[in-house]
Amino acid sequence: MDLGIAGKRALVCASSKGLGLGCAQALAEAGVNLVMNARGKEALELAAEGIRTKYGVDVATVAADITTEDGRSAVLEAAASVDILVTNAGGPPPGMWTDWERDDFIAALDANMLAPIALIKALVPGMIDKGWGRVVNITSQSVKAPIAVLGLSNSARAGLTGYVAGTARQVAPHGVTINNMLPGIHATDRAVSLDTGVSQQQGITLDEARQQREATIPARRYGTAEEFGAMCAFLCSQRAGFIVGQNILLDGGAVNATL
Repeated sequence: MDLGIAGKRALVCASSKGLGLGCAQALAEAGVNLVMNARGKEALELAAEGIRTKYGVDVATVAADITTEDGRSAVLEAAASVDILVTNAGGPPPGMWTDWERDDFIAALDANMLAPIALIKALVPGMIDKGWGRVVNITSQSVKAPIAVLGLSNSARAGLTGYVAGTARQVAPHGVTINNMLPGIHATDRAVSLDTGVSQQQGITLDEARQQREATIPARRYGTAEEFGAMCAFLCSQRAGFIVGQNILLDGGAVNATL
């Protein structure tokens, strides 16, 4: 399927690896030129060069922490007038409800709610001026079904979801769509980290920890960055102009819900 976005320009945050990289690769395959961002310069440059070589698109890189004001300023300077924005940032640490104080919540909100909102506010007006734009926020399946030990993430990402629900409907008349992607477990470094923790806690192998988690997923496997990226590219395409303010769950059926 021709997605109709060849020649467009996209900012993809946290895109040196994992789901962000999957999104960047899928957009590049569709002919989109990229501004890629991540904190680690070495991994970012390696990912960017791989995309340039494989897909022949223009790729600019900005090694910066998108969750800070200085980091966002550097990224926005390079990403002025992009047509597509994909927001993404690592989640706050796990814990119990008794562990978190006000400063913990402020840090979580800054990273997983206020940073994406700041990017939306900075870049969507230019999309409105052009009469076309796409925003995709990578959030979490915990928006649909909260994960108790991830209360900071639950709170911040739910706040972003509420903001998007109203904002998406205000900008849609101008040809700009905003939607969210809600990943479950995918075969990324994050999954390896989680499974390593389980293996150490339970005294089992890493493979056994993965098989144990896979058994809880109706699809009986982890998702891949490639299929996640394909959905992102579709939501950013000309074909998805009637999808507005939606939360697309990509979890292999793990969240047991009718809606």
